[in-house]
Amino acid sequence: MNIQFEKKNISLHAGKRAYFSSDYHLGVPTPAASRAREKRIVEWLESVRADAQVIFLVGDIFDFWFEYNRAVPKGFVRLLGKLAELSDEGIELIIFTGNHDMWMSGYLTEEVCAAIYRNPISFTFDSAVGNKEILVGHGDGLGPGDRTYKFLKKVFENRFFQGLFRIVHPDVGMWIATEWSKRSRIANVNKGEERFLGEDNEWLFQYCREVEAAQHHDFYIFGHRHLTLDMQVNPNSRYINLGEWVTQQHFAVFDGSDVELKRFVPVLS
Repeated sequence: MNIQFEKKNISLHAGKRAYFSSDYHLGVPTPAASRAREKRIVEWLESVRADAQVIFLVGDIFDFWFEYNRAVPKGFVRLLGKLAELSDEGIELIIFTGNHDMWMSGYLTEEVCAAIYRNPISFTFDSAVGNKEILVGHGDGLGPGDRTYKFLKKVFENRFFQGLFRIVHPDVGMWIATEWSKRSRIANVNKGEERFLGEDNEWLFQYCREVEAAQHHDFYIFGHRHLTLDMQVNPNSRYINLGEWVTQQHFAVFDGSDVELKRFVPVLS
C-alpha cells in the first residue's frame, strides 16, 4: 500500500492535551433534539477548556453544511460562538470535513481560525515524554468496498457539480439537504443501533492494518463509523473510533503518551 499522507507537527506543552470528537450531526433528527445536543457539546468544550491545547473535530459536525458565496446554513450559533471563544484564547482548532459537511470552504477558517482538512493527516506529537504518530481523518471512503459511495463522493467533491448546486437559491438548496438528511442512518437511529461487525468486516480497521503494514502510526483516530471502538492494530498501534453524539457522547483525549476514550456526562441538563 503506497499512501503519502500530508504531515503536520504539534509540540504538546507540559500539562496540555489534545481532544478529539466527531459526528455531532447537528440539524437532525429535529430542531429541538439538535439544539439540546448542541448545548451538550458546548458544555463539553467548556469542560476541556482548561487543559486543551488543540481540539480536533473529526467530521460530520453538521448533518448538512454548504457554503454559498454570501450565505451559510443558519443556526448552530452556540457552537460557533464557543469555538470562536476558545480560538481567541489560543486553543488550536482542527476540523476534518465528513461526508455530510464536505462542502466547507473558508467560512470557519475566517470566523473561528480553524484549520480545515479533507483527507487524513499524519500528525507527529512532540512532548516531554517522547514522540507519537497519530493518523487522523473522518474515515469515509477509506478501506475496501462501498464503491457506490466512493463514486458519489467523487461527484460531490467535483467543483463543477458544486458550482451547479451553488446556482440554486439557498432556501431551495437547504430544503433539498433537509429532505436528504431525513434518510440518513443517524437520523433514523431508533431503527437499529450500529453493531460491531468483527475485525474482518470493520473496513476502517482493515484500512488501518494496511496503512500500518507500510507506515507506522501509534494511533489511528477516525469517526464516521458511529460506533466507539478501541482495537489493537498490532502490539504497538491502536485504532480508535470516536462514535457519535446523537446517542453516545464519547470523545478521546491524548496526553502526550496515550489516547483514552471517554464518555461525556453533562451536568447542566
